[in-house]
Amino acid sequence: MRINLMETELGGKFGKRFAGLAMVLEQSTLPGTIKELVNIRASQINGCGFCLDMHTKDATAAGEDPQRLHLVAAWREATIYTPAERAALAFTEEGTRLADLHKGVSDATWAAVQEHFDDEQVTALIILVALINAANRMNVIAQTPAGSYQPGMFEALLKN
Repeated sequence: MRINLMETELGGKFGKRFAGLAMVLEQSTLPGTIKELVNIRASQINGCGFCLDMHTKDATAAGEDPQRLHLVAAWREATIYTPAERAALAFTEEGTRLADLHKGVSDATWAAVQEHFDDEQVTALIILVALINAANRMNVIAQTPAGSYQPGMFEALLKN
């Protein structure tokens, strides 16, 4: 690890507010399964081991089928994802790989997302993709190691 952002004054203040933003998403009607699949897929694309560790463990603790977690990277070839999950995963990939696509999310993917989610859920999906990409970038730059996350370990951060 290059630096533990949470141990710096600025990083601690930011981390608390960042976690608070993530908690706002917990109040949305976007299904928890979708949230974790989005977090996992973006983290795979960005190579964020810490976030992969966190979100696979959180999904497992919430009862997600391990096979579905193992196949997220190959979701197009897997038959175990719903049409709504597929739309969200495509949205995540296109919203994460902005430089590769030059235009961001395609009209076809946008239409698929709107077919399965209402405006509040689409808003939550946009915010979720933005937040996980930000978290991925901070952890990759700081080289935050993976493996030690325990579900719920950041809840105390919000109480202080």
